[in-house]
Amino acid sequence: MAVDKGMPILIVDDYKTMLRIVRNLLKQLGFNNVDEATDGAMALEKLRAKKYGLIISDWNMEPMTGYELLKEVRADEQIKDTPFIMVTAESKTDNVIAAKKAGVNNYIVKPFNAATLKQKIVKVLGEF
Repeated sequence: MAVDKGMPILIVDDYKTMLRIVRNLLKQLGFNNVDEATDGAMALEKLRAKKYGLIISDWNMEPMTGYELLKEVRADEQIKDTPFIMVTAESKTDNVIAAKKAGVNNYIVKPFNAATLKQKIVKVLGEF
């Protein structure tokens, strides 16, 4: 099944520059329906108000980390099946294992480019 490039994607990062970078990479890949949240609590609010086709979240955020957000999403009946890609600057094995156990669909280590992002999205959602 082809990926719907019009589907809403939520990017979550407490660093505005990173939000802009990810938004631009998604735009290069043809995704223009992108919302932003600057922390986990804001992300949860948006996720409960609107159906998203994908969440791309940073790991290191305050006060709620991307890992905590992932656990909240997976525990919520309404949004638990939303595909979730975690972004982090650290490729600690412990983090990867913890995120996998919590139900992350894929993992991107910073810095990354549009090709890497596309590869991860394809692994999670299928070809586009």
